[in-house]
Amino acid sequence: MLMDGLEDVCRVRVKFNEIDSMRRVWHGAYVTYFEDGRESFGRHYPGIGYADMQRSGIYAPIYDLHLRFYAPLVLDDVAVVHTRYVYRPGARLDFEYKVYREADGILCAEGSTVQLFIDTEGMLMVDSPDYYKEWQARYREQNDNHP
Repeated sequence: MLMDGLEDVCRVRVKFNEIDSMRRVWHGAYVTYFEDGRESFGRHYPGIGYADMQRSGIYAPIYDLHLRFYAPLVLDDVAVVHTRYVYRPGARLDFEYKVYREADGILCAEGSTVQLFIDTEGMLMVDSPDYYKEWQARYREQNDNHP
């Protein structure tokens, strides 16, 4: 698989505003943790981050989101977010996520997202934007040079 193994890990401390009435992280906050993971991934592997998209005027909104919960996070826990790029052909960005509780390494949630590219007029793109093709070529070459 192309660019197998591109992964980033970031840490996010659970904040008070993410807690629900059961004193657990509200399920919707995990979507934000996934976004934190994508932002960190874009800094770790420059070329497809949000700033790169803004400069190009071509964006990649979320098209599909899956999320499964296994164990709760609570106030002041540290969520360790693993974000892995998954190559799929076409004008799309695919990521898989695993969110662990740092204190004991328990898997709390996992999921995936698919983002589709839209052009400067907001129309769905059939071909990948140039910045994405350049990014793919750069990291494919790096992986080819490192067995």
